[in-house]
Amino acid sequence: MTIRPSLGVAATAAIAALLLSGCAGGAANDDGEPAGTITVLTNRTDLVDTTFKDYAAEFTKKYPGTEVKFEALTDYEGDAKIRLNSRDYGDVLLIPSSNVTKDKYADYFEPMGSTEELSKKYRFTNEGSFDGTAYGVSTFGSAMGYVFNKDVWTKAGITTPPATEEEYLDALEKVKATGSIPYYTNYKDGWPLATIEGNLGTVQGDTVRTQMIDDDAPWTEGNDQYNIDGLLFDTVSAGLSEPDPTTTNWEESKNLLASGEVSSMVLGSWAVSQMQDAAEAAGESRDVIGFWPMPWKTDTGFTSVTASDKFLAISKYSKNKATAKAWVDWFTNESGYAASQGAISPVVSDPAPDTLKDFQELGVNYIELAADPVGKEAVINDIANEAEIDLFGNTYRQKLIDVARGAADGDKESVFADLNDRWAAARATVDAK
Repeated sequence: MTIRPSLGVAATAAIAALLLSGCAGGAANDDGEPAGTITVLTNRTDLVDTTFKDYAAEFTKKYPGTEVKFEALTDYEGDAKIRLNSRDYGDVLLIPSSNVTKDKYADYFEPMGSTEELSKKYRFTNEGSFDGTAYGVSTFGSAMGYVFNKDVWTKAGITTPPATEEEYLDALEKVKATGSIPYYTNYKDGWPLATIEGNLGTVQGDTVRTQMIDDDAPWTEGNDQYNIDGLLFDTVSAGLSEPDPTTTNWEESKNLLASGEVSSMVLGSWAVSQMQDAAEAAGESRDVIGFWPMPWKTDTGFTSVTASDKFLAISKYSKNKATAKAWVDWFTNESGYAASQGAISPVVSDPAPDTLKDFQELGVNYIELAADPVGKEAVINDIANEAEIDLFGNTYRQKLIDVARGAADGDKESVFADLNDRWAAARATVDAK
């Protein structure tokens, strides 16, 4: 099965030509042939000296006289934000998702062509665009759901995905009875908590962001924001997560899930292959790792929001844009990176990954969020920033977990009332500007 934008989700030589002709001039080796050295910033500290090194060698074979150097940043979002304040952020980089709003893309990145044209070849183009211009190309995409240990869930008597939150929490209770930790928050590392926001749109649909900027109370029952954070709160409050979230560890969580010590985590489908690798390394079958849709089934069935991971962009200040453009095109179309991650390829014509076979069997509906209205692309971030709610980060969810586990004052109702009050006040301030 091929996941196409027609299913709700938004290569070739043509795209290469587009990339090579769509950027502004002004720097050395801007529109010439690929040559010389480029620096690529990456968050993949685990791949920089292995897989990416091999990619660089393959690229150099195709473009003799070029060299690709990598800088791997452990705290990519934080470090990249600092680098952006200078003009020293490499030639190619991943657009920081938590601290660069779309209306600022042109300040830092080269335009890659029109959104309309790129979307004919690439998925998720809207996410890397502003005002009809694309500034980033997706590295790969993911479908949202939760990874789980099939052996543990089968032992607990659960062989079909829960359709409601009540069924889901009941399933976790049964898992707990087996001795496995039902759910792992990854509280300490933080960033996995931020990724659960990717479920936005599961119930409200592809225009949910537009709905949110017109809503004074997104944390109201029936809304996606309430579902996302409410499910997390209820899971922790019921004692169905790890005993001490302050000691969690992302890398170790893969081994815990593979061994069955932990049974599940809400993540994108990109995580499936990493969990399978951990299972294989532990002598388990890769098939022990499953992936199911979130428990918000409607009359039309299960729905999963698909979205891009990071976006590759070219620095506005690169002095070697020709080579940078060639790298972005080669990495996207020829490296096989998306396939190696078991992820959804950004290239429309590529097939769906094997990691989504559970979804295929369940007939899960895929949805990609619609583009924000022209002129309002940054409004949701402006409201969140004004409200001091890191909607696409992890801090407020860590505080939510603290309340849910009794380490901070409050309850679910007071937490959500506070979030709604701050959101409404911020909306009024942003509207007044």
